[in-house]
Amino acid sequence: MLMKKYTISLLLLSLVVVTGVQAQRGVPPRHKQKNIFVAKWPQHLDFLPKLVKLLKVPVGWEISVAASGLGRVRMMQPMPNGMLYVTRRDGLDILLLKDVNGDNKFDEVRTVEYPFRAVHGITQKDGYLYLVNNYELRRYRIKPDGMLENKEVLVTGLPSGGQHPNRTIAFGPDGMLYITVGTLCNDCKEMDPEVASILQVDPKTWKRTMFATGLRNTIGFDFHPQTGEMWGLDNGGDGKGNKWPPEEVNHIVKGGVYGFPFVYGKREVDKTRDDPPGDVKEAFALSTEPSVLELRAHMAPIDFKFFKGQANIPADYTGDGLAAFHGSWNRSKLVGYRVQRIRFQNGVAVGAEDFVKGFLKPGFPFFKRKAYMGRPTGLAITDNGVIYLSDDANGVIYSIKRKS
Repeated sequence: MLMKKYTISLLLLSLVVVTGVQAQRGVPPRHKQKNIFVAKWPQHLDFLPKLVKLLKVPVGWEISVAASGLGRVRMMQPMPNGMLYVTRRDGLDILLLKDVNGDNKFDEVRTVEYPFRAVHGITQKDGYLYLVNNYELRRYRIKPDGMLENKEVLVTGLPSGGQHPNRTIAFGPDGMLYITVGTLCNDCKEMDPEVASILQVDPKTWKRTMFATGLRNTIGFDFHPQTGEMWGLDNGGDGKGNKWPPEEVNHIVKGGVYGFPFVYGKREVDKTRDDPPGDVKEAFALSTEPSVLELRAHMAPIDFKFFKGQANIPADYTGDGLAAFHGSWNRSKLVGYRVQRIRFQNGVAVGAEDFVKGFLKPGFPFFKRKAYMGRPTGLAITDNGVIYLSDDANGVIYSIKRKS
């Protein structure tokens, strides 16, 4: 009888131990996993010049068409003498636009490189134009007329593009080149450590190292003009509802871990995910960098640029940023389709307000379906204070400037 009671006690103790272990780490989530995919595409309105009157900018500013009929224009790099380079990911090429008479309207369009499959990111330094797609980084020497020569392939073997192939690049104040790498899918644990990251490339050797990780898809990033610190906007995941996870404004630091795919926002755990290897989500979250500012979910930030004291722009804009939001397709109430000014105080993001709106319009009230006349994509701010905004839905580049 005593032996029987002893055996039963051991069995009960074993069950308690096993249950305790299973409840901690390396097991599926305890919450029911529920994907909430909402697909709600607004009606597309083809561009007409008269529609520009529907766009709204702050008092004292004006917006006009700088070029149209350009196809799926994406990122831009302004140059002196009224030149602007534009990447076309789907067109496999790079365009050179020239403003001959200085009226902020482009008079000439030329193709300067083709083919370069999925080319997206662009920057310039010391007479070279740098371009990147999802697998390699190139540079070209810029000729006096803006045409390109002497192609060099500097970096190869970048991670596969997958669902987020839109790499972007920029040189930092430290002279290093930075490349963004989005995730291969919507919400998966990546096997390649370079995925969901920002890479740092040394221009002396063209060798790359990890700078920051756990960033689902940070396309737009820039360096604060006063602190020199990197800031970027990260796209939150899909299939988790209308309001979560948020789009993030992040202060991106060397060695920073930003949580994807287990953590979003200010260390908010995704309860539908299993635990990371060798840890639990709640403990892992404490080691991540929290977002500084959260924006509405599914706005889809693409580009981000700081005001850096350019001419003809009010002094109080310096140190603030501009963000282009492509617009949602995965939310019951559509958001985005606009440009916002991201307010900074003492070098820290504190809020956001509309800078360009009006791309999203009532379309078919009876069916409660809206329409859009453009999807903001790329941003460029020239030294003389002209802001160029690309729209890859209608192939338009807008010019935004202070009224004279």
